[in-house]
Amino acid sequence: MTRTLPALLGDFGDPGGAACAVRSGEIVDEAVTGYLDGERPWTPDTLTMTYSCAKPLAALTVLVLVRDGVLGLDQRVADLWPAYATHGKDATTVRQVLAHQAGLPAFPEAAADVPFDHYDDLVGMLADATPAFEPGTACAEHALTYGHLCDQLVRLATGETLADRFRRVADHQGWDLHLQVAEGDLGRVADPVAVDDSWPGRYVDDPRWGPAMTRPAGLLDPDVLRSRRFRTTSFPAVSLHASARGLATFYGHLMDGTVADLLGPELHREYVGPHVTGHDLLLDREVTWTLGFQRDDQDIGMGGAGGSSAWFSFTGQYAAAYVTRGLGSHDRDDAVYDLLEERFGAP
Repeated sequence: MTRTLPALLGDFGDPGGAACAVRSGEIVDEAVTGYLDGERPWTPDTLTMTYSCAKPLAALTVLVLVRDGVLGLDQRVADLWPAYATHGKDATTVRQVLAHQAGLPAFPEAAADVPFDHYDDLVGMLADATPAFEPGTACAEHALTYGHLCDQLVRLATGETLADRFRRVADHQGWDLHLQVAEGDLGRVADPVAVDDSWPGRYVDDPRWGPAMTRPAGLLDPDVLRSRRFRTTSFPAVSLHASARGLATFYGHLMDGTVADLLGPELHREYVGPHVTGHDLLLDREVTWTLGFQRDDQDIGMGGAGGSSAWFSFTGQYAAAYVTRGLGSHDRDDAVYDLLEERFGAP
């Protein structure tokens, strides 16, 4: 007998989390477990911080501007941001930024001493940074830098922040997704807690991930992540606060024509189609990047440090998400994926 989603989540011992699956526009399975803060029970509209699940939404916000003719995919970043044209970055394109090919997988070393909410200082450091490789010649997930590169493009093109532009898109589409938590939503945000003895050492002590995830400091610290200061700051590479239902709904819309209607069919193909396949220098494995997602023959999606993940299954034609406040490994979202593939995947 196939195990149920509520039973699986119950077995995790998770302090709080949720999973949701959507097929043909309908929720076909959903479960919640645990608490927001040790006292209030988790509900389907509970929000939690999901790290890199944010990146496709930052990319989408940029692509909406491409749709509107405000930006071009093959436009040079330096056309909008002249200060960026240093140390071999002058030819970097918007497309290369979205595909993790800009050569800036980590902020410069000096950013370790900059508060996470000092936006101008951080983008100034990116403008003056020397890329780890010639832009366009390799790929490396831009762990914390991705959002600031996208945000700066949006700000210079429109005068608005990326989070504000995305909020309007999300509100219009009905996505319960927040790159910056509004005052009225703070009460439904779960408090992150470490549930694995290796947190945050698995990142801090790793020679690749350490520089990428600790500059600026604090973004692996549960005390920082549960602060009002962080929740109300837009740090769009990682600051997505989402419900499982919200992420699953987005991924359903990604492939049911809704996002194609938003962007237009050609730009939607750019968004979800393979752009670069190769050995990702940060992930240290073979990856196919689109302009915002990782994809393979089975699914398209994005996971985040700590264990949250969301995807659309090509084999099962369903969208799903697992979100958690328990910062640990990806064993839990892998188990959710396996269960849903068993239930909905192709024979």
